[in-house]
Amino acid sequence: MHLPPFFEIGSFEFAKHTVLIFLSVVLIAGFFMWAIRKQALVPAKGQFLGEMGYGFVRNSLGRDIIGEKEFRPWIPLLFSFFFFILVNNLFGSIPVLQLPTLSHPGSAYVLAGIAYISWVFIGIKRHGFGHFMAKMTMPPDVPKALYVFLIPIEFISNLIIRPVTHALRVFATMFAGHMAIMVAASLLGFLLSDVGGLGGILGGAGALLLGIFIYFLEVLIQVLQAYIFTLLFAVYVDGALQEGH
Repeated sequence: MHLPPFFEIGSFEFAKHTVLIFLSVVLIAGFFMWAIRKQALVPAKGQFLGEMGYGFVRNSLGRDIIGEKEFRPWIPLLFSFFFFILVNNLFGSIPVLQLPTLSHPGSAYVLAGIAYISWVFIGIKRHGFGHFMAKMTMPPDVPKALYVFLIPIEFISNLIIRPVTHALRVFATMFAGHMAIMVAASLLGFLLSDVGGLGGILGGAGALLLGIFIYFLEVLIQVLQAYIFTLLFAVYVDGALQEGH
């Protein structure tokens, strides 16, 4: 999972996960540029797939969450988050590549940082610093005496823990899933090579079935995590834009 870098420039390491990140950008941009190369009223398969992917993000993650009046400026970022995370997660299930780049915490925290800066900035721009901080730390319809306790709790929860868990959720699931597949594969190799005999064959068959199950479960989780990360970002943007808490 943590292979030695190909080369280093100062403290920057150009390793396998760096290559995969660049590859994901090329694949995503290349696919959608190819999909829209010949725009037609009756779309071909490529155009249909591109429009379906765009429409899913636009409608399900943009319009339905942020709202009809506010969602359009956020489509590019929602679109980028969803497909970038999706492709980089799916790398973990592709033979030879076999590395979800977001299993490295740095990549996940950079994405969460971009999301955090974006919704906090728009919240302050829309409401002003004071009103926005009040929205984040002072729940309505609560006795004012409780604000002594609630303000620090809400501040930590909304402005510190939220971006951490936003990144940790996708990083932890990608790391854990990839580790589980590695354990199943190692168990299969151990049972067949070191144990041997009928017991090793039967145990290896069980380990193989376990690995296949974990593999398809991991594919499902890879897709879900791209959706959940982008969905949560849309929810945070909506909360920052709304007048009430």
